[in-house]
Amino acid sequence: MRFLSRSFIGWLLMLMAIGAAAPGWAQDGAAVFKLYCASCHAGAGNDRAPTRDVLGQLSPERILLALEKGAMQAQAAERSRAQRRAVAVYLAGKPFGADPLKPFPDSAFCANTGVKSVASLQAPAWNGWGVDKANTRFQPAAGAGIGAADVPALKLKWAFGLPGASSGGTQPVVAGGRLYFGNAEGDLFALDAKTGCILWRTEVEAGVRSAPVLGPRAGGGVTAYLGDQAANVYAIDAADGKILWKVKVDDYAQAAVTATPQLHGGVVYVPVSSREESKVGDPLYPCCAFRGSVVALDAATGQQAWKSYAIAQQAAPSGKNSAGTVIVGPSGAAIWNTPSIDEQRGLLYVGTGNNFSPPATATSDSVVAFSLKSGAMTVLRQFGPDDIWNASCRRPDREQAVCPVAESPDADFAASPVMVTTKTGQPLLVAGNKSGSVWALDPAAGGKTVWDQQVGQGGTGGGVLWGMAVGEDRVYVPNGFFDAKRPDAAGGLTALDLNTGRVLWSAPNPPCGARKPCKPSHAAAVSAMPGVVFSGTMDGQLYAYDAATGKIIWAYDSVQDYTTVNGVSAKGGSMSNAGPTLAGGMVYVQSGYAHHGAVIPGNVLLAFGVP
Repeated sequence: MRFLSRSFIGWLLMLMAIGAAAPGWAQDGAAVFKLYCASCHAGAGNDRAPTRDVLGQLSPERILLALEKGAMQAQAAERSRAQRRAVAVYLAGKPFGADPLKPFPDSAFCANTGVKSVASLQAPAWNGWGVDKANTRFQPAAGAGIGAADVPALKLKWAFGLPGASSGGTQPVVAGGRLYFGNAEGDLFALDAKTGCILWRTEVEAGVRSAPVLGPRAGGGVTAYLGDQAANVYAIDAADGKILWKVKVDDYAQAAVTATPQLHGGVVYVPVSSREESKVGDPLYPCCAFRGSVVALDAATGQQAWKSYAIAQQAAPSGKNSAGTVIVGPSGAAIWNTPSIDEQRGLLYVGTGNNFSPPATATSDSVVAFSLKSGAMTVLRQFGPDDIWNASCRRPDREQAVCPVAESPDADFAASPVMVTTKTGQPLLVAGNKSGSVWALDPAAGGKTVWDQQVGQGGTGGGVLWGMAVGEDRVYVPNGFFDAKRPDAAGGLTALDLNTGRVLWSAPNPPCGARKPCKPSHAAAVSAMPGVVFSGTMDGQLYAYDAATGKIIWAYDSVQDYTTVNGVSAKGGSMSNAGPTLAGGMVYVQSGYAHHGAVIPGNVLLAFGVP
């Protein structure tokens, strides 16, 4: 039975992990199995793919245990709790004997602690991905609620455990004394920002990687908007967690919303991405047909106003690989980042990713602008032509038909371009990608380059990954580069002059010493306030740097076990994707990211404050 609980469940889970969520509000285990698993498991079994009859010999509890705590736990981390439960019940052919849906004690809820609050947008706040519509990730002094002199005194106030999770990494949002965040289990939480008690919890269809963005509702009230890994977008009442509307923004099976939507002028602008490129290691997969897009939805109703693709033409057959599988394209140009708004020019800006399959397009690895009203797209600049990259590029048996050049850089723009104006009145669009370079473009001159700067090495897992911060005429740039042969030389943090791109300082990482695993690269987005910039590392260290000098003024090792306010066993780990949230005298950060180069899984949200 050990083989049953590890090997074939692992194979099943691998198939699930690279797929998208099954349609329907209540998860349909039969539909998931038919769509993603039946081609391997419906017929005669083998060592890797046992038949449906063999799978039915397990209890749902045992299947769920294998998915959540077994050998394939990492692959399950991107599937929601509802998806895992549904498949476990379907395969076992019987319901759970015990209720798996009560992950918290009653004492974790604010109603049992006497804490009451009302949903509002009242400051201090950190709303959405980048704290403002320009995605500066810079919190002014009034919003931060603490000064640079207070930072060395920061202490852990409370910790909140994510039940059943092996990964944390979504950006927390704060407004009106409440803290909102989603997780990979498909939960959206509202907590009291001071104590961490639970005001409400809502479960959505698939896992959540994006932060919510909050806005006022006509007639009163506050709405939280967010997307999930099945390309659904939700409008949720921030008062009680009730779902007001749900819209699927892309019907392609591999589509997902991994970045936070942007809210502006009563419209929700949704970036659409996909991890289809990760499926190409299978020579039987007909790569690839996904196209990145931005979708504009009416904030009140969810009705689509427009949808614009980053690649205009639909994919078509372009050849076959050595296994005889038809290759289709063009594809890719996924949009991984939250749009930045340029009200003066009526535009929003995003960066695009690489192409997934041939032929290459002129819109991959680019900074592009969309009209807020019509969705018409303009390419401001393409930074890396002919970047066709997918998982097969890593393989020794690389299929040239789908990956023509093994050394393709995979130079996505995963970080949001930042729309700012210098003190001299110069508008700049600051963008960085996985190559390790940063550019400042002039949006008033059609994207003309004002300056560019290389901040360090880049690559598939390195360079500028999830987000820079811009404030006080500086650009703070984290570098996710890592070389296992030289761990102490991993990417650090650099400050650039906003006006010229000149390097003001570059802070190397402290030596790892005896710390293992050691991966001190800065993949996570950084966050800044007057005088201080915060950055987390892949091996779970959280640093606060003096903004003028790059000197570390505070550090916290998050890799430890925690006693949590909600009674869930929790530990910290890698920090990637989201950065710290700074609001109301507190610093909130997720610890335990488990994907894309992470080395330490975990499941905790940490809240720091000054005693």
